[in-house]
Amino acid sequence: MAIRETLKLGEMLIEAGVITPEQLEAGLKEHKKTKEFLGVTLVKMGFVSEEELLPVLSKQLGIPFVRIKEMVIEPEIIKRVPAKFASHYKLMPLRMENGTLVIAVTDPLDIHTIDDIKLLLGYDVKPVLAGEKDITEAIKKYYGIGAGTVEKMLEKTAVEEAEGKVTEVVTEEVEELAEDASVIKFVNQLLSQAVEERATDVHIEPYEDELKVRFRIDGVLNDISVPPAIRHFASAIVSRIKIMANLNIAERRLPQDGRIIIKIKGKDYDLRISIIPCVFGESVVIRILSPGMLYSLEELGLLERDLKILEEMIAKPHGIIFNTGPTGSGKTTTLYACLSKINKPGIKIITIEDPVEYQLKGIVQLQVHPKIGFTFATGLRSILRHDPDVIMVGEVRDLETAETAIRVALTGHLVFSTLHTNDAAGGVTRLIDMGIEPFLVASSVECIIAQRLVRLICPDCKKAVKPSKDVLEELEVMENVDVDKITIFEGKGCEHCKFTGYRGRTGIYEFLVINNEIRKMIVERLPSDQIKKKAMEMGMRTLRQDGWEKVLKGLTTPAEVMRVTQREE
Repeated sequence: MAIRETLKLGEMLIEAGVITPEQLEAGLKEHKKTKEFLGVTLVKMGFVSEEELLPVLSKQLGIPFVRIKEMVIEPEIIKRVPAKFASHYKLMPLRMENGTLVIAVTDPLDIHTIDDIKLLLGYDVKPVLAGEKDITEAIKKYYGIGAGTVEKMLEKTAVEEAEGKVTEVVTEEVEELAEDASVIKFVNQLLSQAVEERATDVHIEPYEDELKVRFRIDGVLNDISVPPAIRHFASAIVSRIKIMANLNIAERRLPQDGRIIIKIKGKDYDLRISIIPCVFGESVVIRILSPGMLYSLEELGLLERDLKILEEMIAKPHGIIFNTGPTGSGKTTTLYACLSKINKPGIKIITIEDPVEYQLKGIVQLQVHPKIGFTFATGLRSILRHDPDVIMVGEVRDLETAETAIRVALTGHLVFSTLHTNDAAGGVTRLIDMGIEPFLVASSVECIIAQRLVRLICPDCKKAVKPSKDVLEELEVMENVDVDKITIFEGKGCEHCKFTGYRGRTGIYEFLVINNEIRKMIVERLPSDQIKKKAMEMGMRTLRQDGWEKVLKGLTTPAEVMRVTQREE
């Protein structure tokens, strides 16, 4: 942009009250260094937001302003502009108007770039104004993540088009291609996008005619748009991930597990890689662990009463606290929060895990290696020689581990561990079914916690709704609830939550405290449903009830509670 036009633009923004003269002066200094569009510079410096800047620019310059996220763009329009071209110039084709292609750009005053675009596309173009973030999101949505990179990959390899179909990359080239800059760039783009969208897992799944990529966001899998041509590079992408994780790239018949430490936008992320062979290639799951996923007890979503119970339990000098629930229900996060709370200089804490998910300062952490005979049970026996006060066992999977953990608890240690059961009372039955004597369970276990994760309603699109008949029926039986006065909420769906209505997660909990009456029932081998019934009579709140309390507090929706819990008789 010419200096005169830049100054004119700055004056327009001052007249509109968007920026101050001092901010314009600072912006112009930075603009001279970067040669960027002045508007972009002012946004980056934090003087103005895109939402404030663009409508004013549109009005002052007489160029239409569009919000691409509110538009539907036809596939034939997308085909007119190559992905690498859209990515390079940061433009988005929108529609054809009388033989002229309407394109969204961030700087419609950059005449040289507009001329380049006309020449390269062979069309007359009409620029309209759109936000940089809006254009970037649209490119990812319509072209797929890394579309420009994939086009370069197609150009660089021996892949040829014949009758509209592209031939497969030959096997011999896969290892060489895995080190190609374009493949490396695509994998990095995929991981960056996963982190940006708060994904906890990335699934890369090969099928006969496509390579599917899915992100698990807030516990739910979402299909991610990737260019269809990426299927021809499935082997190269998997090989690249293997190289990053120091795995054997020649082994494609056996499962492999590895780990990658990666830095994205200045933050370190720990990636756990699992690769399994399947019919059409190798399937990859990448678990993303970030330092921000470590929580304190207060951040877990416990209601005040449950927080008090848990604090009392972890203050005990000995006994076992079990956390139960399916895979991915947040058990490890809860146990780490408990350990962080009691981690003080005067206490020795040792954990034995599979795998060690987060490194905790001041805590000795061991990882099991079953292939060489280092199991939970053998590790537990060795740990005792190191004089610990508190021990965490990643999971009680078998009789030997259970017996050892109980013996450790009975000899004056506080033990934390997990079980896979549907509810808290089911944990008692599971231990007895493993072969543990009921009197040992009754004398060693202090508390069993069941938990699930529910999605939180997005705060930006939260709205009150009328509860359904089924919801009212369940809420009627809850204490101190007037069904005529209750208000429940849902998320309408907005750009902040990717139009899901949810953003973030919290836990719902069930605390079975093993008191004298429950101990007596355990020794008598009474079934878990009777133990649960007795505990509820004594004040235990079930997972479902805890979920309904969080619905009434406006944190989550009835649909989420029904999704993760069973209806109670």
